[in-house]
Amino acid sequence: MAFAALVVLGYLLGSCPWGYWLVLLIRHEDIRKVGSGNIGATNVWRTYGRYLGAPVVVLDTLKGFVPALLGMLLVSPHHLSGICAGAAAMLGHWRPIFLRFAKGGKMVATCGGTFFGVAIWVALTAGLVWLVVFLTLRYASVASVVAGIALPVAAALYGYPTSVILFGIAAAGAIVYLHWGNLRRLRAGTEHRFHLRRTASA
Repeated sequence: MAFAALVVLGYLLGSCPWGYWLVLLIRHEDIRKVGSGNIGATNVWRTYGRYLGAPVVVLDTLKGFVPALLGMLLVSPHHLSGICAGAAAMLGHWRPIFLRFAKGGKMVATCGGTFFGVAIWVALTAGLVWLVVFLTLRYASVASVVAGIALPVAAALYGYPTSVILFGIAAAGAIVYLHWGNLRRLRAGTEHRFHLRRTASA
C-alpha cells in the first residue's frame, strides 16, 4: 500500500507543470506557444531568462528528488522503491495529468532529481558531465543526451545495485528519444545555442 501510494504521489508531483504555471502566473502567457513550445526549464530560461528559468530548474528537480528520497527512506526495498517513485515523477513530467496528458517536458531535471534521491554520486557525476558539455558546446540538448548516457556508466563504475544501473539505461534511452528532434536539428545545423544571459521580450 505504501509503495503504491508513493508511486501515485511521484506521478502527481511530476505532473506539476511548473514551467507552464510560473510563466502563466507571472507573464500571463502560455509557454507552449513561445520558443520551442516545451514546458521545461530550458525553454523557459531561453525565452524568459534566468529569473523564471532557474526556479523551474529547481522545482522540476525537486519533483523527482522528493518521491525518490521518500522511497529510499520509507519503503523497502529502498533503491527499487526510490526508482519507481522517481520514474513515476518522470512519467508525470512527460505526460502531466494537470495538462490533460498533453506533451510535457523532456524529463532531464526530474531525472536528475531522482538520481539525487537514489544514487547521489551518479547524479553528481552526470551533473558535472552536463555542465562541462554545456559550457563547451552551449547546446543544452547535447549536454542532456551525454549526461543521460553517463548515468548507467557512472552507476556501474560506482558499484550501485543492478536496479540503479538498469534504471540508468532506461533513463538514458528516454532522454535520447525525447531529444531526437534536437539531434536531427543539430545534424542539420539548425539547433540553437543556449545563452545564459539571454532574455526575450514578451
